[in-house]
Amino acid sequence: MSAPTDAPDASGDGRTDAPDVPGETPTETASRPAAPSVLVAVVRRELSTAVLKWSSLALLLGFVGTLLGIAWFGGGVQVGYVSTIIDLLTPLELLIPVAAFAFGYRAILDDERRGVLDVLRTYPVRPWQVVLGVYAGRSVGLVGIVTAALSFLTFPILVTESYRPVFYATHTGGDSIGLYLRFIVLTACFAMVVLAIAVAISALVSTTRTAIAAAGLGLFALLFGADIGLLFALSRGLIAESSLVGSLAFSPLSAYRGLVLETTVAVTAGTGPRTASPLFSAVGLFVWWVGSLAVATFAVGR
Repeated sequence: MSAPTDAPDASGDGRTDAPDVPGETPTETASRPAAPSVLVAVVRRELSTAVLKWSSLALLLGFVGTLLGIAWFGGGVQVGYVSTIIDLLTPLELLIPVAAFAFGYRAILDDERRGVLDVLRTYPVRPWQVVLGVYAGRSVGLVGIVTAALSFLTFPILVTESYRPVFYATHTGGDSIGLYLRFIVLTACFAMVVLAIAVAISALVSTTRTAIAAAGLGLFALLFGADIGLLFALSRGLIAESSLVGSLAFSPLSAYRGLVLETTVAVTAGTGPRTASPLFSAVGLFVWWVGSLAVATFAVGR
């Protein structure tokens, strides 16, 4: 009698499958899609359903018209790049959060209400993949609008170059398009941070009414609350004057303002008091960015 061709394994049950991943069945492990493919699919969905719309084009045109009007009638365009930065900085501190919240305050909530998240939970898709895909798709639209609008302003600056008056006498450095490009990059990063905050809010709320209320409170806290809190802490002695420059990094708005002033405006001027710490400001924005996406991921995975 011939010997059997298949010998049982050490467990005695005759199985020869590969070892299972702890906590997962072999079927789930085999059917789990690659993370990049899931992200690409979610990003493409966001681009087609939430970004590539006529409303985005209207927002772009409105953004361009608003910034051009501010820079032109403020006189910054006629003077140069740094002057344009100074004219646009304060308006952008208001416009960027409003645009970012408009893009993201219902990003996760809409999927929850339509049952998309319930469907995704039946597939081997991680919460972080959903959040990162939604965020990345909407970031493409928001950053595209911000960078396109700010880049458009380089044309009137170049056209009026031959008619510019003498640059500020207090400035020892030269006006440079490189400084303006740096300003565009910093503004795009600020927009991405605020969008992450908006996405986190959208993941925490459960109804459209609460989303609108939370977005309003979030905008108020972002635009006014953080700075008011810093002033209150300074007046009460909770923050020493010597550490105020570093403490501004706790507010995303102040961190963005400090980065712009220190890396674009201050480099063209003579020595003077520092308005912020570029390192602390960059770290502060990074912490807000990562923390907001982490909160959104936790909320989606509840």
